Amino acid sequence: MNKVFVVIVFFAFIFAGFQQISKEFSPPSPMELLSSAMVDSAASAVELAIGLVGVMTLFLGLMKVVEEGGMLSILAKLIRPLMVRLFPDVPPDHPAMGAMILNLSANALGLGNAATPFGIKAMQALDTLNPNKGTATNAMALFLAINTSSVTLLPTGVIALRAAAGSADPAAILPTTLFATIGSTLVAIMAARLFQGFSPGGSRVTAEIQTASLPLAGSDLPRVKDQGYPFWVSGLALVGLISVIPVSILFGASFSPWILPSLMVGFLLFGLVRKVKVYEVFVEGAKDGFQVALRIIPYMVAILVAVGMLRASGGLGMLVELLGRVTVHFGLPPEALPMALMRPLSGSGAYGIMASIINDPAIGPDSYTGLLVSTLQGSTETSFYVMAVYCGAAGIRRIRHSLVAALTADLAGVIFAVMACSLFLV
Repeated sequence: MNKVFVVIVFFAFIFAGFQQISKEFSPPSPMELLSSAMVDSAASAVELAIGLVGVMTLFLGLMKVVEEGGMLSILAKLIRPLMVRLFPDVPPDHPAMGAMILNLSANALGLGNAATPFGIKAMQALDTLNPNKGTATNAMALFLAINTSSVTLLPTGVIALRAAAGSADPAAILPTTLFATIGSTLVAIMAARLFQGFSPGGSRVTAEIQTASLPLAGSDLPRVKDQGYPFWVSGLALVGLISVIPVSILFGASFSPWILPSLMVGFLLFGLVRKVKVYEVFVEGAKDGFQVALRIIPYMVAILVAVGMLRASGGLGMLVELLGRVTVHFGLPPEALPMALMRPLSGSGAYGIMASIINDPAIGPDSYTGLLVSTLQGSTETSFYVMAVYCGAAGIRRIRHSLVAALTADLAGVIFAVMACSLFLV
C-alpha cells in the first residue's frame, strides 16, 4: 500500500503541475484545485468515519453474539466434509484442516479480524506437511486461492458503510455478493488445480510426511476433532445457500426490507438459545466496533486524499476514460474502474474508493454503480495482502502458482459481480 499511495500522490502532482506549466487556464488553476481537493478529501474522510461509528458498532456487536454462540463451529462442521475432499493431501485430523475451516467460516461471516489469525495458523500448520520448505505446496496454493475468493454470507462492513451513506436498502448486495463469491470460489478451485500442472516444485505429501508432521503442528493450532456433519447435510446446506439467490431475485422487492431487522432478531435469538448473555456480549462487541471505526480514520484520510488529488488533477479522468470505453460495453462503468483495479492491491484503498463513490451525490449507494462497487468490495479480497501476510508467516518465498490462481479468482469475482448486478438489480 505504501507504493500505491506514493504513486497516486506523485502522479497527481506531476499531472497537475504539467497542466499548470504547459497551457493556459481559467481560475482556479490545476494546483489550486489540487490543494482544495486535499483539504476537502481529508475532512470528508473524517466525517465519513465518524458517521460509520454507530452502524459499525451495531453490526460488530451482533456478530460478537453469534460468535460467542458458536456459529463458527457450526459452519466449520458444515464445510468440513467438503474440505476433506478438496484437500486430500491434508490429514482430516491435522491442525491445518481445523485452522483452514475456521478461517473460511470466519470469512463467510465477514469476520475479517478473526479470519486472519486462523489463516496464518493454517499456513504454518500446512508448512509442517511441506517437504520443500520455503516453497508453497499445492494445498497452500489452493487454500490461498480459496481464501481470496471465499463465499461471503454477510458482508457486514459493506452493509454498514452503505447504511451510513444513506442507502434505502443497505442489504441489497447480499444476493449479488453470494452469487459473485460462489462463482469466484469455483473458479479459484479450478484455477489452482489447473495451474499446479504448469508450476513445478510442488511435491505431493506422502503418508509418511503426514504422520511425521502431526506432532510438529503445535498445540496452539486449532484441531477439529469431530468429523463434522454427514456429507449429505453439507450438500443440503450448500443447495439451500445457492437457493437464496433465485429467491432473492423473485421476491427481492418484498423481502429486502425484512433482511436487517430479521438478522438482528435472528442473531439475538440464536444467542439466547445458545445461552449467551446477549446484552453483555453485544456491548463487548460494540466496543470493538467503536474502536474499528475510529482506527480506520487515518487509512480513510490517506486514500481519500490520494484519490481526491488524482481526481482533481484530471489524471483519474483520463485513465478511466481510456479504459472505460472498453469496459462499459461489459457492464463495468468507468466510475467503478478505480475500485476494480484497487481491490487486489489494497483493502483499505478499495474501501476508501468505494466510500467516495457511494457518497458521491451524482452516483449514490443505490445506483447500479453504487451497488456494483459494494458487491466488488464484499466479494473480492486483497490478494497481495493475503499473499504477503500468510506466506510471510509460514516462511514461503517461492509461491509458485498461488498469485496467478488468486488473481484469476479476483478477475472472476469482478465478472460475476457485474453479471449479478446486471441480472438481479437492473
